[in-house]
Amino acid sequence: MTEQGDQAVADIQAAQNDSAPGANVDYAEILKRIPHRYPFLLIDRGEDWIKNKSMTGVKNVTFNEPFFPGHFPENPVMPGVLIIEAIGQTGAVLMSKSLDADVEGKTIFFMSVDGARFRSPVRPGDTLYMKVEVVRHRGDVFKFRGEAFVNDKIVCECEFAAMVVESPK
Repeated sequence: MTEQGDQAVADIQAAQNDSAPGANVDYAEILKRIPHRYPFLLIDRGEDWIKNKSMTGVKNVTFNEPFFPGHFPENPVMPGVLIIEAIGQTGAVLMSKSLDADVEGKTIFFMSVDGARFRSPVRPGDTLYMKVEVVRHRGDVFKFRGEAFVNDKIVCECEFAAMVVESPK
């Protein structure tokens, strides 16, 4: 095989390997990596995962979300704190997968949220993309920068920190 052929085979094998840079994270793996469940699971899948570096979370926002009847009935808008939570859940999946953490008996918690800015409302029918990058990490503590987008337009940004803690027995 030629050098180009060898590289093509390596690229295909890397794409099939869920720990390869640029890998996708499906719903089943998200359910294994974080404890959130409906109605508080705010990430449907992950894209472009790069260990210790970045991941993009994806949330399909539907009219059936449990918060829309009260926020607001005549003008439904996704609450900003839930956009921050979706960004945080993306960071938790990135962190758990990067550490290859044994998630049994452990939980990833927010430590801080800084510089949150909201630029535009998120409405039913939108697809929310949460781009999260690792700013730095040491051991079980990560600092992130997150941005949320709808149609390539930024809707929210923040920096946040999270850590792995033992779950109570």
